[in-house]
Amino acid sequence: MAQVLSDVLSATEAQVLYDAAQALPFEDGAKTAGRLARRVKDNLQAGSCAETAAVLGKLEAALLAHPVFGALAYPKGFARLIVSRTEGGGQYGDHVDNALMGGARTDLSFTMFLTPPEDYEGGALVIVDGLEDRAVKLNQGEMILYASDSLHRVAPVTRGARIVIVGWVTSFIRDPRAREILFDLWQAGVAAEAAEDFEQVQRIGKARSNLLRMWAE
Repeated sequence: MAQVLSDVLSATEAQVLYDAAQALPFEDGAKTAGRLARRVKDNLQAGSCAETAAVLGKLEAALLAHPVFGALAYPKGFARLIVSRTEGGGQYGDHVDNALMGGARTDLSFTMFLTPPEDYEGGALVIVDGLEDRAVKLNQGEMILYASDSLHRVAPVTRGARIVIVGWVTSFIRDPRAREILFDLWQAGVAAEAAEDFEQVQRIGKARSNLLRMWAE
């Protein structure tokens, strides 16, 4: 279940993160690709340094504080986050993300768009499913969260530079169907609370908590 989140960062926070990301040192992105993905990966990624860690740390903290992200992902931890830069015709062909990164299972992937969309051409994230290819190119500070087992690609960037933060989440809830049920219940609880139907809030909360006890790892 792919989901777009538009309010993880404020407009000011997104611009500050973008400015910081632009100044990072970049290196060949193929260094962290798997054996097969390395053949189709043509982009750059920020090198390991204190400045890169600061950029990634700010986004990680914002995600952990975001209630909808929490209700969708049930994050046990982040397997990895990277700052990616694609330009000059670069792209990332069809691939599936590594199942394990640094010994952690990857359940969900996300792309946080930092470059304003009018500043570059191409560069859409294309998620492939059985019916269609869904191209996603979001505004600065918006992100898409999707299943890590999805076949996907990044279209060639033909003008400007596309800078994004890409990350992978290990979830307490391994089964994507279970995560969807829990998210539906979370939404129902939010709606019941807004309607001040506190009896329903309690019932929904009880059901959600008990399912978490059954499914969480």
